[in-house]
Amino acid sequence: MSTDSRPVLVVTHLDDPTTDLVIEELHDRGVPVVRFDSGDFPHALSVAATITTQDGIAGTLNTPSRTADLSCARSLYYRRPSGFVFDHLPEQDGRFELMQARYGLGGVLASLPGCLYVNHPHRIGDAEFKPSGLAAAVNAGFRVPPTLVTSDPDSARAFVKEHGPVIYKPFSAPLYRIGGVSCTVEVGEVTADQLDETVAGTAHLFQHRVDKVADVRVTAIGTQTFCVRIDSGLLDWRTDYSKLTYSVVEAPPRITEALHAYLEHFRLVFGAFDFAVDRHGQWWFLECNPSGQWAWLEPETGLPLVAAVADLLERGQM
Repeated sequence: MSTDSRPVLVVTHLDDPTTDLVIEELHDRGVPVVRFDSGDFPHALSVAATITTQDGIAGTLNTPSRTADLSCARSLYYRRPSGFVFDHLPEQDGRFELMQARYGLGGVLASLPGCLYVNHPHRIGDAEFKPSGLAAAVNAGFRVPPTLVTSDPDSARAFVKEHGPVIYKPFSAPLYRIGGVSCTVEVGEVTADQLDETVAGTAHLFQHRVDKVADVRVTAIGTQTFCVRIDSGLLDWRTDYSKLTYSVVEAPPRITEALHAYLEHFRLVFGAFDFAVDRHGQWWFLECNPSGQWAWLEPETGLPLVAAVADLLERGQM
């Protein structure tokens, strides 16, 4: 049992079963945890932080059931909290209050002294830009499929003709509701004749489709990496989990080196990496999600992922 009284702060939304597993593991170890959703501010969450020359940031954060000392958090686990909501106010007032909450509470949570962030919210924001991630992947030494970012229809058609087959990927995938059902934009193959002048309406990402035989999900947790091969026969394996089979594999040494270089570039301590494996056994970098899902892989493979995340948070250091 832990004798360290410093809390682990967990920032997430109410319905997050992945976080539930980690908190249960920490509780079993006797590690104090303060869980909250930043979106509960200010109606069910309050903060009183002082910033002084002598102490830096100090003060408290209060939930309905816990009080956290901001000067002694050992780690902070940041997992997709909900956004601030001020719908009860007139539009301009609500916009003002929202910005004060974001830069006030957000600024405090991003500046806790001696705290290990998994991951730091600002670093998450940096790493979520797909073009930035692809450029960092090239610099880290990964193989990256030829990719075009454009709002120009002629450039898009020329790219498809030169690098086909080509797939379209959204930069970010907001949910749509169709017939009351939540849907998202899927990755899909495109042809030149499908690209019309509506391409000019916004930015798009087109990428050469790797002739893959399998996918690999690599979950990097601190200095540990857990590699799982996913066989499905699907262009995007996330569209049908019932068709997936899993096997634990080892990453080639060059891939491991590039993983650490990528994480260091964005100053991340966690990343969910996706690779396509071609017929020659080459691994092609597709993306890294700094807040990606991982817990479903443990019962499928036996890999100790929950324990690895809990270890990192309990130590409060790499």
